[in-house]
Amino acid sequence: MTTTDPTPRPNIILVCVDEMRADAMGAAGNEHIDTPNLDDLARGGYRFTRAYSATPTCVPARVALFTGQSPDRHGRYGYREGISFPAAYPVTLQSTLGENGYQTYAVGKMHVFPDRARCGFDEVQLHDGFLHTSRRLSRGPSAAIDDYVEFLRRETGDPRADYQETGVGCNAMTARPWEREERLHPTRWVADQSFRFLERRDPTRPFFLYASFHRPHAPYDPPGWLWDKYRERRFPPRPMGDWVADFDEHRVDHGSEAEFGAQKETTHQQVRAGYYGSIEFIDLQLNRLREALSDHGLLEDTVIVLVSDHGDMMGDHDMYRKSVGYEGSARVPMVVHVPARWREGWGAPGEVDAIVELRDLMPTLLDLAGIDVPGSVDGHSLRPAVAEGSAVREHLHGEHVIGSLGRHSMQWIRSARHKYIWFSGDGREQLFDLAEDPQEVHDLAGAPEHAEELARHRRILVEELRSREEGYVAGEELVAGRPVQTEASWVREFARL
Repeated sequence: MTTTDPTPRPNIILVCVDEMRADAMGAAGNEHIDTPNLDDLARGGYRFTRAYSATPTCVPARVALFTGQSPDRHGRYGYREGISFPAAYPVTLQSTLGENGYQTYAVGKMHVFPDRARCGFDEVQLHDGFLHTSRRLSRGPSAAIDDYVEFLRRETGDPRADYQETGVGCNAMTARPWEREERLHPTRWVADQSFRFLERRDPTRPFFLYASFHRPHAPYDPPGWLWDKYRERRFPPRPMGDWVADFDEHRVDHGSEAEFGAQKETTHQQVRAGYYGSIEFIDLQLNRLREALSDHGLLEDTVIVLVSDHGDMMGDHDMYRKSVGYEGSARVPMVVHVPARWREGWGAPGEVDAIVELRDLMPTLLDLAGIDVPGSVDGHSLRPAVAEGSAVREHLHGEHVIGSLGRHSMQWIRSARHKYIWFSGDGREQLFDLAEDPQEVHDLAGAPEHAEELARHRRILVEELRSREEGYVAGEELVAGRPVQTEASWVREFARL
């Protein structure tokens, strides 16, 4: 914390992992994965059991995380690169903290455009997981540089070394162990660069560190000992909904990058092993992080948050990857660990069952820092939910354009008990009772006894979409078949800049 500011403020570390499901940790009741350090962080902090990513792919999710905005406000409804982040979103969590005396630093994945835009950070050490030289040659001498790749080439002495030269793709359902020394793994690099920042930070100012891990996103390539550990385990059967046949026309069974379709059971077991091994490797870095903070005398003055940008279906309902509104994709881990001396007015640690979203982290962290929340933010501080058990919202509206479904927009409402899904292309509806059916196996939309609940949720979505430019609503009815947009018109204007 600062030694000169008359208003002491906590340091803040936001650990963002990529594509981690909410149930992929021991604290969530998963007996098939070992995450002792994350579990310990959760026991001593606030674990939000109903945290979601409203637009569950990397780009729009990180817009929400950085800006504190809902999809309706930030205007990103799908995965879309090429829009200038600084121009479209000048007010961010990091810029606001920086304007209020914080030293801000990012390590790892940013996934913004231009690739090396700092988006309000004082400094960025970049590893996005997709900045391959071969993909950037067309950009000429100004091509973006991945700092991890420079490190890898320097350490190996190989000027062509790359983190995907094994052929394991960054979206593929294939897996294998990391072939190099463990210290050269990108997960280890993000942690090591974070520790280097702690050693070189300005000790007269509080700091905000964004430690952004590319894993457990594919490639599924943990160190060999973790690969072996999880390859020996057998996982429970994947949930298969009574509605899975609705996606038959979109299935690409055994496709290496298919979002919809079956994989061989041996392939699934390997992918799950690589995925869980990658998460445990991150878990070990959390332990190293807390030890480094202790060594620097910072542990009791540093708020630590862990969150993921979205989850991964990981074979549930014969689906992989993300973007859909089902629990495996849209529900994320969210842990906020506040040291005891900064916990006044926040209540005792424990589980919090309020419905929360990525947009809520910016106002929550600004609240902890004693900084006014900018007017551009429409997320909510989570302090009342923690301290008083109050609801953050009655329902959450989420959405994503699903290219693999023929440009459907998948719209969903998460209420206190139910989830309602509407496909804008053909008007198909689904309804799940998450209290009785947390794995979304039984679609209740066609059951007469649930018709009133279905209609209630449909009315909620009508109000959420009433003013949208796509024309999803006419009167009091949802309109199917409208052309979808991956972003609002005002955001598309920035794509031309």
